[in-house]
Amino acid sequence: MFKLLIIEDDETLYHEIQERLTKWSYDVHGIQDFEKVIEEFSKMKPDLVIIDIQLPKYDGFHWCRIIRSHSNVPIIFLSSRDHPTDMVMSMQLGADDYIQKPFHFDVLIAKIQATLRRVYNYNTDNIQLKTWCDATIDYEKNTVTNQYGTIELTKNETYILKELIEHKNKIVTREQLIHSLWEDERFISDNTLTVNVNRLRKKLDEIRLGHYIETKVGQGYIAKEVKSS
Repeated sequence: MFKLLIIEDDETLYHEIQERLTKWSYDVHGIQDFEKVIEEFSKMKPDLVIIDIQLPKYDGFHWCRIIRSHSNVPIIFLSSRDHPTDMVMSMQLGADDYIQKPFHFDVLIAKIQATLRRVYNYNTDNIQLKTWCDATIDYEKNTVTNQYGTIELTKNETYILKELIEHKNKIVTREQLIHSLWEDERFISDNTLTVNVNRLRKKLDEIRLGHYIETKVGQGYIAKEVKSS
């Protein structure tokens, strides 16, 4: 049974979500003290976090940032705020998805199921390590290592890199990536993928690999394979 932590101060909405998700056999918990979110997160060790932006004391962006400093657990934002910068900010902080209120419950459950399948099933392949451009990618630990150091990726970033490397030197369309990550592109903003790829490229820049991920305007992305002699 997957454990879900709902960081939502609207008690009516929280209890409705809890009731519905419990019927889908999820173990759902909320926050009792919004000044001790991390303490409750650490105690529960959830498999997925759903978080609102507007919260007492500190906003959801704050808690997303803190959670990301401790864990790669998948995070879905659930918010009534509809400005594009809110979605971009959430993705830049490491969120996996963003759902705008009001929402249809079928959309929420579809996104939860897709995220859990992607995060906890995709890295069960026999091959956990992959080499690319003289770097080692550890799909289980979500890390990329070369002579310049080691970077840690989120699950989404690891999956994007995995998809690109599996089709190295070939264009992977945006539609292919969106469908692979989120399964149903009808529910995904095009900006979501852009932010995730840009975040991945920025991290790869830290170990001098960012320029090996190229954007093909109007088509998609390509991971170049270049090895030192």
